[in-house]
Amino acid sequence: MADAGKSSKPNYRVPALEKGFDILEALARSAAPMTLTQLANQLGRNTSEIYRVLTSLEQRGYIRREDHTGTYRLSLKLYELAHQHPPVQSLLHAALRPMEALADQLGESCHLSLLRRGNLVVLQQALSPTPVRLSIDVGGRFSPVKTVSGRLLLAYMPPADRDAFLRDNLDYVGMTDATRTAFVEKLARIREQGYSMAEHETHIGVRDYAVLVGHPNAGLTGALTVAALTSIKTPTDGATILKALHRCAKEITEELGFHDESPARLL
Repeated sequence: MADAGKSSKPNYRVPALEKGFDILEALARSAAPMTLTQLANQLGRNTSEIYRVLTSLEQRGYIRREDHTGTYRLSLKLYELAHQHPPVQSLLHAALRPMEALADQLGESCHLSLLRRGNLVVLQQALSPTPVRLSIDVGGRFSPVKTVSGRLLLAYMPPADRDAFLRDNLDYVGMTDATRTAFVEKLARIREQGYSMAEHETHIGVRDYAVLVGHPNAGLTGALTVAALTSIKTPTDGATILKALHRCAKEITEELGFHDESPARLL
């Protein structure tokens, strides 16, 4: 019988392949091309261990060697490969089953939205299995400033990009100076706590909860949101909803291939 404390997945490691990934990741993190010795030192390996892997990566076009310096840098081949696989479709595919499981677990509908051309756009929804439930139109467009999901995504934008985005947003431009300052402070709190939560701004008896999916540094982020109905028989437990949301978001993000850090702590 297998040890219950160990993973049931077989451990089929390929050392040479792992060295190749280590090299690509090291070059991606480096601000400048690196020599063979620098790479070996950073990876804690001998130069002889990684030389043949470097040569293979160069021959396949994943890295380039500068003849006059002997340094290595990434080519654009990985970028080209990534853009052959549409990121939004990857996100929707990764999110579908976890979202359905989340809706079943909480008994509340959930949806996934992104920022597009100045609007918050709903791209996917999983409906609650209960007879009384909330539904939102897939493809619907909403104000990023006036929605929990939109504020979450704004909170994780690089400051310069967010400022440029808000300069073109009529809801933000129409605020007083004091209100704009308070709004930016609210975004900072959202980013710090790792979620956005508020009573719905147009419907009584609805509270929205949103967490981030994807990875800000990869330019692929979405808001996973539960709109919870107020119920006398089953009062909304915000802590339970947020815990389930974070677990679902982690599953989606890992399905996309991001494992190292929680996106909630990257900015």
